Parts: sequence; structure tokens; C-alpha cells
Amino acid sequence: MKTTLQNSTYHSLLRVFSVVFAVVLVFDSGALIPATKGLSTSTQEYLANVVGVQVGVSPTEVNQLTARITELEGELEAKDREIAVNFNEPSSNGMDKSTLIISIILFILLILILLNYVLDFIRSRDRLAL
Repeated sequence: MKTTLQNSTYHSLLRVFSVVFAVVLVFDSGALIPATKGLSTSTQEYLANVVGVQVGVSPTEVNQLTARITELEGELEAKDREIAVNFNEPSSNGMDKSTLIISIILFILLILILLNYVLDFIRSRDRLAL
């Protein structure tokens, strides 16, 4: 099979990526099913709450008691955040950042696809003119 400009790997990847980002954008924005927007938002907030840093110190009695108190306070704060995430409605003051980023990526992919087809058309027209 001869690889032409119309079915090159680059063109195929651009088309596949644009379809994938379009599906993700529809899911993340809640365009078809509004529940998917809430699911996406709560998942992002949960992942943001899970990320943490641990530091090691030589164990003493005071350090162990302080560590236990800090651990219990952390668990309490985590439970409070989970409750807040579950009860808070997603903010409707605009577009989510993730939806905006996915939209920008999809727009760039579509511009690249359009640019590729325009340049292929110009190249094939020049070849026919010769």
C-alpha cells in the first residue's frame, strides 16, 4: 500500500486525536448528560485533595504524639472536604478550566487538520500545473 499525503500517519493521528478530544470535551462540559460535568468536577476536586507531601523526622515521644494529633486533624479535614464536595453544587459562574483547556486543544488540532489539507491541495495543484 502506497502512503500518500491524504492517508499519512500524521493525518491519521490528527484525526484520531481530534475525535478523542471532542468526545472528552463533550463528557467534561456535560453537553449531552449534565451529570458528567458534576462527575468530572468532583473527580478533579477529589484528586486535588488527595495529593500531599510527607516528611520524615526521628521519632520521639513528643513527635509521635504530635504526629498522631496531626494525622487525626488531617483525617477530620479530609472528611470535612469530602462532605463539602458532596454537598456543594458545582459553580456555575463560567466555564471550568479543564473544559477551556480541552476546547483550546481541540481548536488547535482542527486548525492543524485544516492547514494540512490546504497545504496538500496547494501542493497537488502545483504538481498538476507542471
